[in-house]
Amino acid sequence: MIRFTVYLLTLSTSLQALPIFIGTNTGGSSGSRGIYQADFDLLTGNLTKPELAAEYRNPGFLALHPAKPVLLAIGEPAKPFLDGSGSVAAFSISKDHRLTFLGEASSGGKGTCHLAVSPDGCTVAVANYGDGRIATVRLDGNGLPVKTVSVISNTGSGPNLSRQNGPHAHGVYFNKAATQLFVPDLGLDRVLIYQFDAANSMLGGALPSLTMNSGAGPRHMAFSADERCAYVINELDNTLSMASYDNGSFKNTASVSTLPEGFTGANTTAEVEVSPDGRFVYASNRGNDSIAVFRRDEKSGALTFVQRALCGGKTPRHFKISPCGRWLLCAHMDSNTISVLPRNPVSGELSAPTTTVSVPSPICILFCGAWL
Repeated sequence: MIRFTVYLLTLSTSLQALPIFIGTNTGGSSGSRGIYQADFDLLTGNLTKPELAAEYRNPGFLALHPAKPVLLAIGEPAKPFLDGSGSVAAFSISKDHRLTFLGEASSGGKGTCHLAVSPDGCTVAVANYGDGRIATVRLDGNGLPVKTVSVISNTGSGPNLSRQNGPHAHGVYFNKAATQLFVPDLGLDRVLIYQFDAANSMLGGALPSLTMNSGAGPRHMAFSADERCAYVINELDNTLSMASYDNGSFKNTASVSTLPEGFTGANTTAEVEVSPDGRFVYASNRGNDSIAVFRRDEKSGALTFVQRALCGGKTPRHFKISPCGRWLLCAHMDSNTISVLPRNPVSGELSAPTTTVSVPSPICILFCGAWL
C-alpha cells in the first residue's frame, strides 16, 4: 500500500492536470462547437471545466497519434466532399493543449462514427455507420491524413428492420501486430476481420468473422492485454459477449446481460472497456443509465457480475478508466455532462460521482500522455 501511495503521489506530481480531449455532437440544440479540453487530477479526481479547443463539425470519436502531438478526429468536412462522405481530420496539439487544424481527408463513407490509428502511426481505419463502409486513410510523416487508400463495402441485413436494414460498421480496432483489423457491424450481427498491410495501409481479404446472436447488434469491442479474449458490447439486445481468440479465429462465445433482471424500460448499450489491470470489464447502459461491472477470470476470460452503478447522468455514450485505474470518467450525451466516479482497483466497484462538469453533448473522452 505504501508503494502504491508513493506511485500515485509521483504520478500526480508528474502529471498534474493530465489533459483530456472531448469529442462532441454539434447537431441539435446542445450548442457544441467542436472538440473540448479539460484537465484531470489523477490524485484528487478533480476535473476542470471543459473549454473549446477547436471548432469542427461533429468530431465524435478521437484518437492520438502514437508518436507525435497530433489528434485525429472523425467528423464532417468544412467543405463537403463530392461523394458526401465524412471526414478524418488532424489537429496539432500545443503545449497549452490548444488544437490547430492541419487538414482532412475523406472517411470513405457516410455517417462516420469511429476511428483507430495503427501502432506505427501511418494509417487511420474508419467505420462508417451510415453506409457500412470500412476505410483506411494514409497519414504522412507529420500525422496528416493525405489519402483514402482502401474502402470495403458489405451487403446483408439483420432481423431488426428499423436498425439492421443493411450493414452498419460501428467500430474499428487494430491488433497489436497491425496485421488485422476488427470491425463490429451492428447491421450484420458480426465482428468482421480483415487482413491489413501496414506498409501501404491497405485492407486485404476477409478472415472468418465472429457471428453474434441474431439481432444482437454488435457495437464496440475491447481485447484483453494478451489479445486472447475479446469482449463485444451488443447495442440492440443489451448483452456483453466474450469470445476467445487464437490462431486467427474466434471460439467459445458466451453472453451476459448488462441490465437488471426484470428491467422493462428502453435501453441500448454503448461502450465496453477492460480495466488497466485486466481483472474487470465495464459496459454502459443508455436508458438504465448505469455502468455494469464484471469480474474477469484471467485464465478463461469468463465474466462474473459485480455491480451495476448509476453513472450520474443521462445516456452514457462513452466512458474511460483513468490510466491509474482509480477513476472512471463517464460522458452523458443527453444531460450534457461528464461525471467522475471513484473506482476501487481491488474490488472493481464504482462509487457515486464526486465531480460532474458541464460540456455540450459529449460522446468521446480521450486521455493524453505526459509527452504533451
